[in-house]
Amino acid sequence: MANAFARSLRKSLTQQEAKLWVKLRELKSLGFHFRRQAPIRHIIVDFVSFRDLLVIEVDGGQHNFDEAARKDEARDAFLRGEGFRVLRFWNHEVDRNLNGVMEAVATALGTPTRPA
Repeated sequence: MANAFARSLRKSLTQQEAKLWVKLRELKSLGFHFRRQAPIRHIIVDFVSFRDLLVIEVDGGQHNFDEAARKDEARDAFLRGEGFRVLRFWNHEVDRNLNGVMEAVATALGTPTRPA
């Protein structure tokens, strides 16, 4: 069930997720592999590198509300319990500062090298 839902999400990325996905795919030339809309047990994350145990989430305005923020905190705690590190970015960060977002990703991956 989670796999079918994840598959449907991959077909309907937000504009910001699509922008970030293009940049994350460029990291493949450096040996990093990300999957998009990937299930990890009972949740689906926006992007994940299983080898590097790094999850990247892109959040819109709906995550500003208390209930959504609590769910995000619970998801992050679950993912950390599974051994993952979690990076969260707001949609506006991806729109206005994609290079800065990618710098944060590169830092988390332990490489200062940026893709061409």
